[in-house]
Amino acid sequence: MASACPPAASAQSALPSGTAVLKTIPYAFILPEILCGTWVWILVAATSVSLPLLQGWVMYVSLTSCLISLLLLLSYLFGFHKNSENWKVLDSLYHGATAILYMSAAVLQANATIHSESSPDSPLYYQLNTAASFFAFITTFLYILHAFSIYYQ
Repeated sequence: MASACPPAASAQSALPSGTAVLKTIPYAFILPEILCGTWVWILVAATSVSLPLLQGWVMYVSLTSCLISLLLLLSYLFGFHKNSENWKVLDSLYHGATAILYMSAAVLQANATIHSESSPDSPLYYQLNTAASFFAFITTFLYILHAFSIYYQ
C-alpha cells in the first residue's frame, strides 16, 4: 500500500551558477569584497610604507583574499561547483577564516594610520592610510556578513 506522504523534497537550496551568483545572498557579497579589497591594497601600495611589517601583512591578506575570492567567484559563475554541498562548507570556512585575517589586517592598518599622522611626510600619506583603513574595515564587515549568511542559510 502506498504511503499518504509524498517523498521528502530536498530542503537544501541549489547553489547559484552564472549571473544568478550576483543576485543571490550571500554570494552577491563576493564582488564587493573583491572591489573593496582591491582598494585596500592599491591604497596601501600608494603610501610610503613606514612600518613594513604591519603594512606588509595588510598587503598579503588583501591581495591573497582578493585573488582567492576572484577564483571563487569565477568558479560560481562557470558552475564548477556542480551543486555540491561541499562548496557551501568550503565557502563558509574560507570567508570565516578570511574575516578573522582581515580584522587583524584592518587593525594593523589603523595602527599604521595613527603612526603616519605624526610623521613629517606629506599629509597625502595620512589620507591614503585613512582610506585604506576605512576600506579594510568595510571589507572585513563584508567577509563577516558572507560567512554568517552562508552559515545561517
